[in-house]
Amino acid sequence: MQLPLSPPVKPMLAKPVADIPPGQVYEPKWDGFRSIVFRDGDEVEIGSRNEKPMTRYFPEVVRAVLANFPERAVIDGEVIVADTERNTLDFEALQQRIHPAASRVKLLAEQTPASFVAFDLLALGDEDLTELPFGERRERLLAALKDARPPVHVTPATDDLETAQRWFRQFEGAGLDGLIAKPRDLVYQPDKRVMFKVKHKRTADCVVAGYRVHKSGPDRIGSLLLGLHDERGVLVSVGVIGSFPMKVREELFAELQPLVTTFDGHPWDWAAHEQGERTPRKNEYSRWNNGKDLSFTPLRPERVVEVRYDYMEGLRFRHTAQFERWRPDREPATCTYEQLERPVKFDLAEVLNGR
Repeated sequence: MQLPLSPPVKPMLAKPVADIPPGQVYEPKWDGFRSIVFRDGDEVEIGSRNEKPMTRYFPEVVRAVLANFPERAVIDGEVIVADTERNTLDFEALQQRIHPAASRVKLLAEQTPASFVAFDLLALGDEDLTELPFGERRERLLAALKDARPPVHVTPATDDLETAQRWFRQFEGAGLDGLIAKPRDLVYQPDKRVMFKVKHKRTADCVVAGYRVHKSGPDRIGSLLLGLHDERGVLVSVGVIGSFPMKVREELFAELQPLVTTFDGHPWDWAAHEQGERTPRKNEYSRWNNGKDLSFTPLRPERVVEVRYDYMEGLRFRHTAQFERWRPDREPATCTYEQLERPVKFDLAEVLNGR
């Protein structure tokens, strides 16, 4: 490719902050694969955050780039799968798109087509724009993609703090997980955390029903397996807590041994797994585990822990939860989905089509 910037280019990153900072340009935080897309005539490459190309996995995005991008351009954005029927972003379906078989890639491109949401213009024609302030790059991006049609979109942006606060409250209902804030004079700095991200934080009381041991030894807790009861009273696997100091990992292991049990009658036994219930066994034999041993030790589901989480993806926590405190005052049966805060419903198509 004959472009001012050659792949791979590491994307500019954001650091977490507790509150929405004033005096910035604000954008929704998209939940997808961060991608810098390069187009030079008939050539397209979709880069990733880890600098490995994703071009072969998204043939429909390649076609959309050829139909909508300028002839020669480098654009930073996000590859997403938008489930308009469920009115949410589907990260799980997006993950399934990374498949080694070309036939499977072709089928998934038809069944769960991806979109590209653009939010920064790094090069246009022979111009390297990375040294321009973000405000100017944003105007150039809007001009470059003014005639773009789905599945290529330009992310909405605002410099009004009240609008950003409203977006933060509302857009979660469309599957977005927060806001990105960028100084208007920010030059593009690859691999530097110079933007800001604000994400939702909530707590939930969960049942601890198993554990995995730590990679450093069999007498240390690697992660605690969490469950919530659904409307049928079935304990559904919702995620894990995995961040503990090493000393705490050892203490937890000893503390939990009296609760160790067999799988006979356990909520996550093989029968539940084979009946299609969501249990930790779902991921034991997945191509995503990179050969890791994801088997677990069952515990009698008697202990309750309060955890911090950002948001739900379907029935589970989207990211690893964080330990808050033990709740000896709570009965496991009371740990249900009903306690979870429901985000405001918002039309995903309205977000995608807003500029």
